[in-house]
Amino acid sequence: MLEPGRYSSQGENILAHLMRGDTITPLDALEQYGCFRLAAIIYNLRATGHKIITKKITRRGKTFASYKLEGFSKTTADTQ
Repeated sequence: MLEPGRYSSQGENILAHLMRGDTITPLDALEQYGCFRLAAIIYNLRATGHKIITKKITRRGKTFASYKLEGFSKTTADTQ
C-alpha cells in the first residue's frame, strides 16, 4: 500500500530535475517519471512563475521539445 506523503508529484519531480540544471524531453519525462504529458506539466510550472525555455529539436525527421529552467545550468545548480 502507498504511504501518504512519501511520494512526490510528477510536477515536483520534473521541477527538481530542471533545478539540477538538466534539460528534459517528453521521452525523458516518460522514462524517468512516468509522465505522458510533459507539456501540461511545463504549462503549470510556468503558470506558477517558473521561467522555462523551450528548444525545438529535430532528429530523424521528428521534431520535439526540450525544456530548461532559465538561469539554471549544471554549474550553477551545483553551487546552489
